[in-house]
Amino acid sequence: MDSTDVKQASRQAGDHPALETVARIGYAVNGVLHIIIGVIALALAFGSKGTSADQSGALGSLADNPFGLVVLWIAVVAWLGLGIWQVTEAITGSSETSDRVKASAKAVVYIALAWTAFSFATGGGSSSKKQSTDFTASLMEKPAGQWLVALVGLVIIGVGVYHVVKGWKKKFLGDLESHPGEWIVKAGRVGYIAKGIALAIVGGLFVLAAVRHKPSEAKGLDGALHNLLGAPGGPVLLALVALGLIAFGVYCFGRARHADV
Repeated sequence: MDSTDVKQASRQAGDHPALETVARIGYAVNGVLHIIIGVIALALAFGSKGTSADQSGALGSLADNPFGLVVLWIAVVAWLGLGIWQVTEAITGSSETSDRVKASAKAVVYIALAWTAFSFATGGGSSSKKQSTDFTASLMEKPAGQWLVALVGLVIIGVGVYHVVKGWKKKFLGDLESHPGEWIVKAGRVGYIAKGIALAIVGGLFVLAAVRHKPSEAKGLDGALHNLLGAPGGPVLLALVALGLIAFGVYCFGRARHADV
């Protein structure tokens, strides 16, 4: 099979109504995840010390009840489908190299999310904070490990800045095939900015871990939100970011309906 055949097969797969439907459900499940994380973060801002305000905390909350388990299994299939759709986009989508790279990166993220959801649905799963710390410790053991950890942090900061700019300039509208309505646009704008700020803090913690040579400093999203809580006016700042993450979740529901898939 030559490259033309591969592209044609990928295009047919990407345009299949079943895969498009699963991809849209994947965006909706992504919205559920961000809303749960936002609610946990909001509770943290008001003094709660319970569930981790990150991906593992949200998925763990779903795994604790029968309805949540159903949602988890839907998430496994939906995120896997969304990952596969992103693969087809990387192969047959835009001729721009940057767009192909972004599609490839998103494919990795969604397939990883599907695997994580599967782990929680089957009774496994581990803390995102522990995964982040273990990854950082492993990276630091490599030659020039501190520089690699710092580079990871700078990349995450860059992604965070990209999200802020994408939200502020409403570039996310380019991901949609039709206008979702003003409320969804506002939710997307606030959501992207809030998520970007959270990611930038996560990246900053990786850089800090590299500078201090302490893998435990790289604590992921939950650690970033706790750091924000410890800043002057922390509870208010954290509440604003939490509301922003909830807004991003709302936007994801709009994206599920209006996404260009």
